[in-house]
Amino acid sequence: MSRSTPLRGVHEALGATLTDFAGWLMPLRYGSESVEHNAVRRAAGLFDLSHMGEIFVTGPQAAEALDYALVGHLSALEPGRARYTMIVDTEGGVLDDLIVYRLAPEEFMVVANASNSPRVAAELAGRAKGFDAVTDDRSEGYALVAIQGPRSAEILAGLTDADLGGLRYYAGLPASVAGREALIARTGYTGEDGFELFVASGDAEAIWCAISETGASHGLIPAGLSARDTLRLEAGMPLYGNELSAALTPFDAGLGRVVRFDKPGDFVGRAALEPLRDVPPGRRLVGLVTNGRRVPRHGYPVVAAADGAVVGEVTSGAPSQSLGRPIAMAYVDNGLSSGLAVDIRGSREPVEVVALPFYRRTQ
Repeated sequence: MSRSTPLRGVHEALGATLTDFAGWLMPLRYGSESVEHNAVRRAAGLFDLSHMGEIFVTGPQAAEALDYALVGHLSALEPGRARYTMIVDTEGGVLDDLIVYRLAPEEFMVVANASNSPRVAAELAGRAKGFDAVTDDRSEGYALVAIQGPRSAEILAGLTDADLGGLRYYAGLPASVAGREALIARTGYTGEDGFELFVASGDAEAIWCAISETGASHGLIPAGLSARDTLRLEAGMPLYGNELSAALTPFDAGLGRVVRFDKPGDFVGRAALEPLRDVPPGRRLVGLVTNGRRVPRHGYPVVAAADGAVVGEVTSGAPSQSLGRPIAMAYVDNGLSSGLAVDIRGSREPVEVVALPFYRRTQ
């Protein structure tokens, strides 16, 4: 049976279409996913992300434990800042991509994807043994509400005394929002400016309703998983299970920059990853754009347009509201940049290889 977030009643009252996602009953859309997508690009959207996991690592050697457990250099992270990183297995395969927040010198919060959260918590606990650090999965006590879009700061400013203007990208601070305690982080998964609010589960509904009421006159509307997926695809952001998996290394995904070989000491996966740092992968992640209306979807083969030979595979695809035509991300044999098509139910749809991201917001 699917688990429910603290906001399930709110979603049902709004008439949301609910669906199972990673074992959670989540809002897919509230009405039109294209309307929700465009609201985030032009004004603001409000998301329930309470299915994500919040795992705390604390103690005198919390930083050293995370340096060993993850590929990033977390001991170099200043309190109040966040970093995108990954946890890999001993073969270098990606178990999950994460955001790590350093809340205090000896306190870190690791945010994991819902489908991977239990495994990440178990891996972190196992890898922290031998360090003076404690791992604690506090996901049950947290809800996560995100406000995303160019008017997010303006809307949120009406509900908090926090210095939002001084809050940098990938930084967070504790503050009061609508009279409730929250960690406000300037992070997101849409390609727009925005904030993610980590709050106690019991405060989620009050904060959601306060943001909804304040934001209504600014064009804010609730947005579901469908809009979140098309927004992150336009922004070229990877999704675990699509662009990332245990069968792929960070170098395969073009994200070798997150692997920090310059940090002190060993880390899990280092021996497997180090030989790959200067070796081009067999396939690279690229953007694809079609000129027709048919949409390349996850799992569709990328082929040579001339003879149909399979040269890659689509990882994510959708109609792009911002570009006005279908887009996709795909792994394609290295060195190929033209003469490609996607096999859509036996028919070859020509595609153009483009640089990622498809969409970049204006500052």
